[in-house]
Amino acid sequence: MISKIRNIIVGALSLAVLAAVPAVVSSPAYAQNTDIQNKICDGASTLQIGGNGTCQSNTGDATGKVNSMITTIVNIFSAIVGIIAVIMIVYGGLRYITSGGESGKVTAAKNTIIYAIIGLIVVALAQFIVKFVLDKATQP
Repeated sequence: MISKIRNIIVGALSLAVLAAVPAVVSSPAYAQNTDIQNKICDGASTLQIGGNGTCQSNTGDATGKVNSMITTIVNIFSAIVGIIAVIMIVYGGLRYITSGGESGKVTAAKNTIIYAIIGLIVVALAQFIVKFVLDKATQP
């Protein structure tokens, strides 16, 4: 029974990772100004040809985009882990109820609930840690 639940959790996490891949891998962008720029600055819509013929960035908001992407990924991951933790708490509660007073089953059910709560705490702390690190990393 436990191996089935582990397989379900691993499957759910795998699907979560596959769902997050499109958010991590950005679609290619193409330069839009001129044919020359398309050839020199291939695949970069934020680049322009400078006075000396080199590609230069025309936007200064790259940090904001990276921060936004990281925050989105962490939020999606947190939601998925939160849902799984709640499911595990319910499962642990059901195991506790159906343990029939057997000490081994009661202990296993309590451990399931405790580990799920620890998972929720780690996910909550991850939100604060990521926000703190992004704030510190992007300060001038």
